[in-house]
Amino acid sequence: MPPKKNDTALTPDSPVTSLAGISETRGKLFEKMGVRTLTDLCRHYPRGYEMRGRVTTTADAKNGEAVSLLLTVGTQPKVTTIRRGMILTRFTAFDECGTATITYFNQPYLRDAFAVGSTYRFFGRCERGAGNRLSLNSPKHEPVPLSDPGDGSTLPSVYPIYRATAGLTQKLISGAVEKALAVVFPPDKEIPDPLPDDLRREYGLCGYTYAIRNIHLPENEAVLDAARKRLIFEELTLFSLGLRRRRYLRSQYDAPVMFAPDMTPFFSAQPYDLTGAQKRAVADFLRDMTVGEPAGGGENFSTDKSSKPPMNRLLSGDCRPANIAPKPPMNRLLSGDVGSGKTVCAAAALYIALANGYQAALMAPTEILATQHFEDLAPMFARLGFGCELLVGSTKAKDKTSIKSRLASGELPLVIGTHALLEDNVVFLNCGLVITDEQHRFGVGQRAALAKKAAHLHTLIMSATPIPRTMALMMFGDLDMSVLDELPPGRQKVSTFTVDESYRERLNGFIRKQVTEGHQVYIVCPAIDDCPAIEENEDDMIGDDGLPAAADDSRPTLKAAVAYAEQLQREVFPDLSVGFLHGKMKPAEKDAVMHRFTTGEVMILVSTTVIEVGVNVPTATLMVVENAEYFGLSQLHQLRGRVGRGRDKSWCILVSESKTEHARERLSIMCKTNNGYEIAEKDLELRGPGDFFATNTGDTAALDVRQSGGLRFTVASFCDDMEMVQNAFAAADRVMAEDPALETEKYRPMKEALARAFGEIVL
Repeated sequence: MPPKKNDTALTPDSPVTSLAGISETRGKLFEKMGVRTLTDLCRHYPRGYEMRGRVTTTADAKNGEAVSLLLTVGTQPKVTTIRRGMILTRFTAFDECGTATITYFNQPYLRDAFAVGSTYRFFGRCERGAGNRLSLNSPKHEPVPLSDPGDGSTLPSVYPIYRATAGLTQKLISGAVEKALAVVFPPDKEIPDPLPDDLRREYGLCGYTYAIRNIHLPENEAVLDAARKRLIFEELTLFSLGLRRRRYLRSQYDAPVMFAPDMTPFFSAQPYDLTGAQKRAVADFLRDMTVGEPAGGGENFSTDKSSKPPMNRLLSGDCRPANIAPKPPMNRLLSGDVGSGKTVCAAAALYIALANGYQAALMAPTEILATQHFEDLAPMFARLGFGCELLVGSTKAKDKTSIKSRLASGELPLVIGTHALLEDNVVFLNCGLVITDEQHRFGVGQRAALAKKAAHLHTLIMSATPIPRTMALMMFGDLDMSVLDELPPGRQKVSTFTVDESYRERLNGFIRKQVTEGHQVYIVCPAIDDCPAIEENEDDMIGDDGLPAAADDSRPTLKAAVAYAEQLQREVFPDLSVGFLHGKMKPAEKDAVMHRFTTGEVMILVSTTVIEVGVNVPTATLMVVENAEYFGLSQLHQLRGRVGRGRDKSWCILVSESKTEHARERLSIMCKTNNGYEIAEKDLELRGPGDFFATNTGDTAALDVRQSGGLRFTVASFCDDMEMVQNAFAAADRVMAEDPALETEKYRPMKEALARAFGEIVL
């Protein structure tokens, strides 16, 4: 028999399994969510709340809204089996304004839980049926004590809802959190506050311990708002401070010394003139990467195309003027809308490094995208006199050995690849530049591993997610930024329309028409299979409005990629090739499917959002997005960008059954404009800044990397106040101006909090 657990011996670092009721099995479930210690448990903040204290009446309850009603049971609950596997427990209840029908699904035991004449507080989504009759399906319920004055005020008004996983109920998590709080944040002990007193006073913020306790156990909405405000501000300030510290630390190092080469050969190798935005980006690279006057007494350095320049020929003692001062490494983000020409800008940066005798690397997240870059860039660099090789997982062993050997000796100047570049035996002789494409797909450790293959080299990061400028200036505080806000001439505009299920037959006909004309079609679904991968227990699931999911599965049916692909192949397009793709497939499987699509073997690809960035299939002319209301605007724009990449007319069809005004307004924006930056600004206006800090929306994936250094936003996604975001970032600027090393007593708790949040700050 295991020893009895002794709560009095607990410390903040005690494992969660030291709590009574948390077995080793349950401990592993907590660990799955990143919760190992009691301190972790205290920082496992609720992901939502049920506001049960907002009591209304049956007369004021509006159809489809979350309501909290004080009702007296009027009839004895009856249990009815309506079909195999579906049992109803139903009764009526009333208040002074009217009656409501209460129905529970597959819970016959509730027949004895409600006594006629007793009053309960019911919380759930209400519906108005024929004759304006009110009903609630599977609402949460609590008996109202006899001592209650009749308004439910003796019951808790706010109920936290935690991120969970199968095997952990909300009740179990809530109980464990409450026990952990008593150990880590006891009410009679004030823990050192990461925010100095003057900052808290200036911005009207509550104390640290008060905030932690009331984010979990709020007595009412007012204290919850105070706790949220405090923790949001702290998260954003630490995040901003981490970025600024990263920039500060990086500025202490010298970059590889490069001089401005003659760019004429590079520009002459392009099939079209660069846009003004592209030229500005290239000028940014030259300013960041090069020093002093061009080599050769002020004349432009010209690359000799007939032979590859020897490594470091510009860096020999007789070429570097004694008065040239080194500069910090370039660390720049290249942000561009879909089709804005980021690749040619990246090629210009590569050319600058290669012309200076340095090696360079470009890393892409998938073999398909890496191969695409290689096929685009290798021929051009060959004409300019620079060798280039592709290093990916499927590269033959013999070729891998050769490539690695030539990189180590300096013979190979440029390599394009995937995670294969991160292997320990991939060694550069003299790497001066690393470019990562779609960097949000790489973990911070992966990017650091590539960067560490050379000391303090230049880095360029590419992102295809348009970001509102106000957010970009804050979210990328450690990076300089170049924005491509112009499209090259000839780029196709994608016509976008919103339809509902009544258009399904016509839509299928349009899909067939596109395929018979030799084109290809994407169909994007929000789910992978018929049981969407949602971590929470079904009984504990809540929607965007904080409501529990209905037990009768009355939520809108989500199209699932696997099942829908099979249905289309079997019932709708049996004579056409239909494939499917989703994020849970192995990388090799995904690459194989995308290869079949890019080569035209698969004509209709049903996918989740895994295809939203990077892949270029010019023959794809139609993008269909199912359940479009479930996607963010920026994500829809990214998906739309997968088509319109060739010469033929392209379309994007957004399928949605949603009738809400909010959903209609959002989708109408997609139909009105193809400008990603306009869409991003509108998204910010409609949804607030908090969604830019959320880790699970999928909408702003490129921003998620801002959190990859260890800091994971937990409460910032609740933020709907742009002024608070600006204040938090301004506070970080003030701290950096006052004490950039965070060495004073005043900022010691902040430094410790920063270390907990970011871990080691990766340059």
